[in-house]
Amino acid sequence: MVSAVRTVRTVLGDVAPESLGICDAHDHLYLTSPQLPGQELDSTAEAARELGAFRAAGGGSLVQWTPYGMGRHAGDLPELSRTTGVQVVAATGLHQAAHYAPELLARLRAADLGALFIRELTQGIGDTGVRAGLIKVAGGFHGLDAHARWTMEAAAEAHRATGAPVAVHLELGTGALDVLDVLCGELGVPPARVILGHLNRSPDLTAHREAAKAGAHLAFDGPSRAHHATDWRMPDAVRALADAGFADQLLLGGDTTTAGARSVNGGPGMPHLLRRVRPRLQLTSGVGVVEQILTTNPARAFAVEWT
Repeated sequence: MVSAVRTVRTVLGDVAPESLGICDAHDHLYLTSPQLPGQELDSTAEAARELGAFRAAGGGSLVQWTPYGMGRHAGDLPELSRTTGVQVVAATGLHQAAHYAPELLARLRAADLGALFIRELTQGIGDTGVRAGLIKVAGGFHGLDAHARWTMEAAAEAHRATGAPVAVHLELGTGALDVLDVLCGELGVPPARVILGHLNRSPDLTAHREAAKAGAHLAFDGPSRAHHATDWRMPDAVRALADAGFADQLLLGGDTTTAGARSVNGGPGMPHLLRRVRPRLQLTSGVGVVEQILTTNPARAFAVEWT
């Protein structure tokens, strides 16, 4: 049975899309990975302070793209949302193989990955009762390996069963068209239900436009990394897409992935998206376009007629 209205599935339950307010469309309150030793996001106290700082800067909602097996702390998310007043959306899904122990991947390959995603979207993550509101998977650098195709097949199955959006980590911003060929062309996920992340890391305006023409949402996220030499190109990319008529498909996110990057630890953190990135984009794209990207677009991208 399909609900009559579209809602966003937050950790406190389904809400009207317009209640999201200003949305950080891709970030992390918690994240652990063998690829980030010593920089784990695993402190609830720091997560609460960081989310509170985002709220103080004007933030209303945050979408956590942390998938299965990477320290989501799903059981802690409802209280964080309640105490800070920020709506939080959790994710199911699976990242690149490098982020997992081989034994865990072997167990998942012997199980039904699509069924796991569906269960986390409809029943809850583990025994927390907290339901995910999106599916996060990942591509590779300028291509898709067997692991990526396996996870995307499971994501497509879960999308068909629930309607959930599929968010995709693009390695260094590459491979967007390959992802769309597989997810949409081969597996039948509607492009409007796909969110392509990290496009700011590869300022290929032609590829951006082709992905937008296909109908996908384009996320420009993580614009505060010291090693991202392309960040200065993001305002031009956003303006070019808006001028070409794709403003309603653009999203912005902070993508805080390490403890040192948090504002409460001296980094730019989640408030940077609103404190510095927003006014910078307003200079080139205009206040109206940027507010649309922060409010109207995420409300549409994450709203689902849940099955």
